[in-house]
Amino acid sequence: MIAHLQGKLVEKTPTDVVIDCGGVGYHVNISLHTYSLLPTTDFIKLFTYLQIKEDSHTLFGFVEKSEREIFKLLISVSGIGANIARQMLSSMDPKQIINAIASGDVATIQSIKGIGIKTAQRVILDLKEKMLKLYDIDEVSISQSNTNRDEALSALEVLGFVRKASEKIIEKIVKEDPDASVETIIKKALKNL
Repeated sequence: MIAHLQGKLVEKTPTDVVIDCGGVGYHVNISLHTYSLLPTTDFIKLFTYLQIKEDSHTLFGFVEKSEREIFKLLISVSGIGANIARQMLSSMDPKQIINAIASGDVATIQSIKGIGIKTAQRVILDLKEKMLKLYDIDEVSISQSNTNRDEALSALEVLGFVRKASEKIIEKIVKEDPDASVETIIKKALKNL
């Protein structure tokens, strides 16, 4: 296992980098979160995870050790491969992922491209306890308005409204009135749809 790479940054794109370590160029896949944290100097150090498959050896790199640990937890979930885990870390920063899993926020996890409701539920089911223990988080409960928002969204979907359009309108309603009941959210949304 290659634990980290330290060397000269030769190439850099939002999805990967090439690091020259003693004359050998290592191609390392990165998340957008890591890309945003890369130093402006030519000399960098990345914590790595080496994925070995039958037909390939792929390196994934992270500026922060904690991001690598979250990546390892994510790929331990059935249905989450290395590319989806990298997509998750590109869509949200690690703290947001930890909070979403710890609070059981299926909607936030599902909002990431490539993740359906069943996969989002599996991620939370498999990792919630680990996140609470590892990061010493007290049981986080989703706020009432968040639950009301989700219930209203489900109701509008059942009524045949498009999810994307409904989400935008519901977000606006919840911002204006965070304590709105499910019925109030639905009534206001129906007027705007």
